[in-house]
Amino acid sequence: MTKILGISGSLRRASYNSALLRAATKLMPPEATLEVGSIRGIPLYDGDVEAQGIPATVTQLKEAIVGADGVLLVTPEYNNSIPGVFKNALDWLSRPPADVKRVFAGKPFALIGASPGAFGTTLSQVAWLPVLRTLGTHAWFGARLLVSRAGGVFDEAGVLKDATIEEQLKQFLAGYVSFVQRR
Repeated sequence: MTKILGISGSLRRASYNSALLRAATKLMPPEATLEVGSIRGIPLYDGDVEAQGIPATVTQLKEAIVGADGVLLVTPEYNNSIPGVFKNALDWLSRPPADVKRVFAGKPFALIGASPGAFGTTLSQVAWLPVLRTLGTHAWFGARLLVSRAGGVFDEAGVLKDATIEEQLKQFLAGYVSFVQRR
């Protein structure tokens, strides 16, 4: 069974990206599972805090990445780029530097995202590329999923209601899982 870890880059309870991640958990191919990790509780990166030890929330998420066959980042887009809380989490996950290879090197990563705007998360996904490259991940580029106008894609409870997006998500996940399995 292929194990994927999904992480939403939003802390907002009614987040479209968290809703997209929840939808993905239900649309995984039968030979794979999608577990949900969280950036909630990860403090702002501070070298003085790091000197006292890596926070438990960081260690827990780091070990979840290590234990997964692949990682799906579900990214919002804030001010045409990566949300600060999401980038902060990855900065913590790369500490200490000696752990980068163990946690990230060669790990298959994929990006999807949802936005209330008309362009989805195009610029955020592009902004993630140098970060993923620096960490040594093996990013999958076999498909893109940029959910735009997300307010009309999910219902009031955050359930995916758009059949076209559902099919696109299902196809994206099938392609990504196939990529992970070939590694």
